Amino acid sequence: MARILFVCTGNTCRSPMAEAILKSKQLPGVEVKSAGVYAPNGAEASVNAKTVLEENNISHDHRSSTLTRENIDWATLVLTMTQSHKGLIMNQYPFAADKIFTLKEFADETGNLDVADPFGGNEQIYREAFKEIQKSIERIIDKIR
Repeated sequence: MARILFVCTGNTCRSPMAEAILKSKQLPGVEVKSAGVYAPNGAEASVNAKTVLEENNISHDHRSSTLTRENIDWATLVLTMTQSHKGLIMNQYPFAADKIFTLKEFADETGNLDVADPFGGNEQIYREAFKEIQKSIERIIDKIR
C-alpha cells in the first residue's frame, strides 16, 4: 500500500490539486491525502483551483488541514510543492527525512524544483500550476505503484 501525502502552504491550491489529480487516476493500492504547513483546518479549495479541476473533469470535495505528526506517520511518501516546504518538514520531522521529496525531485525533473504558488492569481495561473503538477504526477505513477 502506497500512502501519498502532498504538502503545500495553505492546502487550498497546489496540494489539493495534486491530491485530486492522483486520486483521479484510481490506482489500486494507492491512498492520497494533502495538508499544508500553515493551513487552517476546514477551508475549501480556492475557487480557481476548483474551476481548473472541473475543467479537467476531476471532482474533489476538499477541506484544508494543517500538517500533523499523524499525517507524517500515515504517509509512505511525502511530496512537497517547494524546497522550502521540504526543508521545513524535514526540520520538524527529521525521522521522516528519507520519505520527504519535492514533487518535481521525486519525478526526476531538473532545474527549478518548486511548483509556483498560484494563490491570488487568475484562472490561467492556476491552469499553469495544474499542468505543472499533472506532468510531475504522470512521471511518478510507475514509481508509486
